[in-house]
Order: sequence, then structure tokens, then C-alpha cells
Amino acid sequence: MTIYELDFNDFSSCEYSLVAIHTTLGDYKLAYLLNRQLSCTFKKSNFNLDKNNKNDVKASFSVYEYSNAEYDFFLINNTFKNKSTTNGVSLFTESYTVDYLVPEKKKVDYFIKIEGDVNSDYLSDLVVKLKELPQVLTSYEIDIDSLKSKDFLIF
Repeated sequence: MTIYELDFNDFSSCEYSLVAIHTTLGDYKLAYLLNRQLSCTFKKSNFNLDKNNKNDVKASFSVYEYSNAEYDFFLINNTFKNKSTTNGVSLFTESYTVDYLVPEKKKVDYFIKIEGDVNSDYLSDLVVKLKELPQVLTSYEIDIDSLKSKDFLIF
């Protein structure tokens, strides 16, 4: 009897690169500045990335998308703030919890996911252009193989 083995790496045919962005801007403002700086047209996507946290609270991460002839770009928010209120007579009745799309990168505010076979020169130029924005604190490429939660970035 022949035994067949299934390799799950065969299903991840979509190759992509990932760039981290540290900034205090909101997603819409960052998308606007990226459109001006990179001469692209990021638009709000029809979908958000949803994830349930430990307390079964649904976290929703915004996504902006842009496509050109070579690549598909996605601007993905890494943080979700959930506001919860408590009943009672106390000074603090509202509290916030923060969820992360990629928990091992808690300091990263946004990711730019680039689908396609991207060469290193293109990524280096992109990171330099992002760093030129005064509102962006820093930007750098992330090695995808080092991420434990890279499955959340496949959509």
C-alpha cells in the first residue's frame, strides 16, 4: 500500500514580504500619507481581519489595500482597543484592553504586507521612503519565518 504524505507548506503558495511601521497616527491618516509619499492609492478594504481573544471578545483589525501591476499591498493595523464599562460606583468605570494581531510584535503599530516575489532592493527603497515621513518613528523589514503568528496574516 502506498503512503502519501501531506505537507502543509505546499498550501502556502502565496509568497509575501512584511514591513513594520511604528507611528502614532490613525489608520486613515497613515494611508493618506502613504498615498502621497509612495504615489499609490491605498483604499479601505471591504473586510477587516477578525480574531477572538482569550475572553471571546472579537477583535477587528482594519485593512487598507492597493494593487499595481506587480504587487498587492495591504496596510494592516496591529492593535485593537476594546472599551469595557463596569457597573458600580467607582472612580474608574471604563477600562480598555488591547489586542494584537501579531502578539510577538506588540511595539509595531502597522504592517505593510506585499504579496508577490519582492526583491530586497525594492523593500529597502520602500523602508527608506517610509522613514522619510516625519510622522513615522521607524520602519523595517520583518523576517516572516521568525513569526509564530504568521497565520493571521494569510487572507
